Amino acid sequence: MIVSRRLLLLAPASLALPAAVARPAAAQATAAPSGYPDRPISLVVPFLAGGSTDIAARILAERLAPKLGPNARVIVENRAGAGGSVGSEWVRHRPADGYTLLLGSASALGTNPAALPQQTPYDPVEDFSPIAPVGGGPMVLVVPAASPFRSAQQLLDAVKARPGQYTWATSGAGGIGHLTGEYIKLMAGGLSAEHVPYRGGSAVMEALAKGEVDYSVEVLASTASHMRDGLSRGLAVTSLQRHPLFPEVPTLDEVGLKGLEVTTWNVLVAPRGLPAELARTLSAAVRAVLADPAVAQRMTVAGVDPMPDSTPESTRAFLVAERAKFGSIVERAGLRLGR
Repeated sequence: MIVSRRLLLLAPASLALPAAVARPAAAQATAAPSGYPDRPISLVVPFLAGGSTDIAARILAERLAPKLGPNARVIVENRAGAGGSVGSEWVRHRPADGYTLLLGSASALGTNPAALPQQTPYDPVEDFSPIAPVGGGPMVLVVPAASPFRSAQQLLDAVKARPGQYTWATSGAGGIGHLTGEYIKLMAGGLSAEHVPYRGGSAVMEALAKGEVDYSVEVLASTASHMRDGLSRGLAVTSLQRHPLFPEVPTLDEVGLKGLEVTTWNVLVAPRGLPAELARTLSAAVRAVLADPAVAQRMTVAGVDPMPDSTPESTRAFLVAERAKFGSIVERAGLRLGR
């Protein structure tokens, strides 16, 4: 998730670098194992099949194997639970040999550690070896098709006029949608609305279609098909530019929340201590996959924008910055989830 610099600058200085950052990283070897890979690689998705992370993982797995060798196999393994924390924690305890990888999300490696520290037993930076970001995309402020609100400003004005009277849904307390929604409320002047957490993006969109809640903040990959089918209506996206899938939907920056920028993301990591040369090998293979126009098109249509330019070092820096930014949102919003 990329949040405006304005938010980070407004956060207390103590939030910029959480205490966990001071933990020393494990020493890494300098060479990849000979003959790697000589058995299947498990690519763990910490969510159920069908979501945006799972879609990106399956596209990546299909094209990654040939980049690693003629006999390489990459198998997607879903280990869902606790907003991505269950699968992430499982990967953390696997050997750092390159045969177990995690496609982490902004929730699993970003918002959960920030908003649910007691329920997230790992550090998103120090407990994993960064490899490469895979894709991302904006969140969408979305309402049911039958909603009277035709613009983001109309919705925000109504919530401001009737504090606590409107309901908004997300795919889980402490997740990317929840923190993004809290950020929107802060930027709009400290709005008050009742948060209703569901057990995933598909459940959120079903609730919207049925009119059970007034609005949601959900990832583009979850909202895209509903918006295309007319079941829900997107009012604004949280990127600074309009998205090519829905060019008619404005940005929140355009409608008055200046500088607001939030994007979700997926990052490939391994257990802490992955040999540096192996990390570079995997990173180069991921970059080659994402540079393929056919892969880029498949991911974009699914609502996941490829992120092809990276190194293990830049990936680590990205995760450090995201951790600090999520922490600042939690602090400013006064969230005390699971504490």
